[in-house]
Amino acid sequence: MARAAVVLSVRKVFPRSQFSRWLRVGFSALLAPVLLFPGTIRAQGKNPFAGDQKAAQLGESQFRINCAFCHGLGARGGGRGPDLTRAQKKRGSTDEDLYRTINDGVPGTAMPANGTTGQGVGMTAEEVWEVITYIRSVEKKATVTGDARKGDALFHGPPGCAMCHMVNGKGGRLGPELSSIGAARSVDSLVESVRNPNRRLAWGLIESTKEFPQEYLSVNVETAEGQKFSGVVLNEDNFSLQMMDMREQIHLFEKDQLKTCEISRESRMPAYDSKTLSDKELQDIVAYLVSVSAK
Repeated sequence: MARAAVVLSVRKVFPRSQFSRWLRVGFSALLAPVLLFPGTIRAQGKNPFAGDQKAAQLGESQFRINCAFCHGLGARGGGRGPDLTRAQKKRGSTDEDLYRTINDGVPGTAMPANGTTGQGVGMTAEEVWEVITYIRSVEKKATVTGDARKGDALFHGPPGCAMCHMVNGKGGRLGPELSSIGAARSVDSLVESVRNPNRRLAWGLIESTKEFPQEYLSVNVETAEGQKFSGVVLNEDNFSLQMMDMREQIHLFEKDQLKTCEISRESRMPAYDSKTLSDKELQDIVAYLVSVSAK
């Protein structure tokens, strides 16, 4: 009734011809922002800032605020998010694909929709395109030189990788699950993790229900009865410890009932030097992990 009264009052002020013109002008004024700024309504198919160095610099600032927590400084990947310096992206490599991934997130993964978490702040469409411009500026061609087929045989063979690491549901559980590690880490980072695992303690890829990924801290405990267990920490608080021993058996202890409890950041993974694993063999294993993550 209120809207009808307004229309009637307007009709009394304007003749019929002027009233129709008034409606057309008003509707055009409302529609103008949508026509002039379509990026505020939906993602454009092409980055309006492509190749713009200033936009890339602005995008780097936004990336540090909103994205680096998961993808690392320099976009080279971390425990939570993949390495974005690779030209080939798992969720799509076009500008439009990147916009959709950043803005809408990826359901069932740690990648949230734009502005839906406590990390960083929500970005405008313009800022999302600036981030994409920055990502393009740090992209580089893949440098994987190994043979993925040989790497598969090595991973599941004598070096013993599969004894502690699982890929696509097969393998051990003492170390991080590696099905997606080839996309999450750079080639250099993967090589370093094998040659010097203590330099940066491995993170497991985060589960969508966890805020932080599991760190594979080493633990040695001795019970009041003198039983000794060695393995990795699964969960810990001020009062209790959950661990997996070297036989992949899970134990829960009350800390005040333990004789000793020693937790360290020393990796259970042995360092594979070039005598144990040649550079060529290591490149083959890396190529295998990269090929698995791309599927």
